[in-house]
Amino acid sequence: MTVLDSLRAAIAALGGNPLRSVLTTLGIIIGVAAVIVMVAIGSGARSRVDGVIQSLGSNLIQVLPGARSFSGVRAASNLITERDVPAIRAGAPDAVLIAPFVRGTAQIIAGNLNWPTTAFGVTEDFFAAREWSIGEGRLFEPTEMRGGKVVVLGATVAREMFPDGSPMGQVVRVNRVPFTVVGVLAEKGQTPFGQDQDDAVFVPLDTARQRLFGRFASRPDMVDGITVKGRSAETLGKLEADLHEVLSERHPPTDAGEGYNIRNLGQLLEAQASTSRVLALLLAAVASISLVVGGIGIMNIMLVSVTERTREIGLRMAVGARRRDILSQFLVESVVLAFAGGLIGAALGIGASVAIARAAEWPVLVEPSAVALACGFAAAVGVFFGYYPARKASRLDPIEALRYE
Repeated sequence: MTVLDSLRAAIAALGGNPLRSVLTTLGIIIGVAAVIVMVAIGSGARSRVDGVIQSLGSNLIQVLPGARSFSGVRAASNLITERDVPAIRAGAPDAVLIAPFVRGTAQIIAGNLNWPTTAFGVTEDFFAAREWSIGEGRLFEPTEMRGGKVVVLGATVAREMFPDGSPMGQVVRVNRVPFTVVGVLAEKGQTPFGQDQDDAVFVPLDTARQRLFGRFASRPDMVDGITVKGRSAETLGKLEADLHEVLSERHPPTDAGEGYNIRNLGQLLEAQASTSRVLALLLAAVASISLVVGGIGIMNIMLVSVTERTREIGLRMAVGARRRDILSQFLVESVVLAFAGGLIGAALGIGASVAIARAAEWPVLVEPSAVALACGFAAAVGVFFGYYPARKASRLDPIEALRYE
């Protein structure tokens, strides 16, 4: 009896009671569908984190003011200054771009429209460090960096303030100070915390401190932070250590608190991605239990089938069927049940993944390797749990089987 003959016999036997066959494979269907959905969600999470990393800029570390206590209340200390930039350049050779910045809330007015947003005062290296390209117009020229009243708009601000035309060359008021629009940045999207990166405007650093934000009147060299771009992802650890060494000398900690704060954006996002991966693997492991439960169900039904078809088994042996033919027949039936359940579960899992992606607006990636692995595992479950019933059937005594009522 060939494998093809066993397959035909298995399909005929299972087709004789289709409802029982479907119910038998229900555990496999649920398990495979759940595994595919969980793996798809995990892959989508990794894809989303990769997209966020690209939008923020790669290999970035931010130097921020440390938190200090004032009359028992913790607040930013504002100790970071432009004078830290040459010190970082000298003490951290892996820093390829160093961009100090200031920021604050701003009201943008153009004609009869106004829009609340965030205003940044930046240097020429800020956009290169963030890998932020220009969508229209240009960035600041060197002559404009010393007090020039020019502004580059984020895509959201440009869309809200100039819905019917180009903002290029237009005059907008930022906190009542007139600025000429020289460029619009390409869209970046949201940060991991849900903030719209495109809802911002950018002016030269000195202009922001002199004209927009009054808190810099007493400390004109003060900045709100410094963005440092590393040479590569492999050198970020050394760069962070060098930054700690440089800044700990310039801003030593006191009883009031730390003098600075360093944030490795790559580590923060990698931690988020790692958490998503662990959660997806945990859920996939839980879903895999359904496959085991489904395998137990297949074994139980196959044992019942062996009992119901005892006379049939005896008759097959009486007309010349060998023990391995009986073993092959029942084992193929078990594998067909499991593999069919795997295919149905794969179809449901892909459909559920697409539905989740559309309903939750969450990136979901269905990997062909995950589908193939789930179906293959389902078939393996059929072999594992179907072997005992098949072996039991092949070990029946032909004479006793023919006498079975």
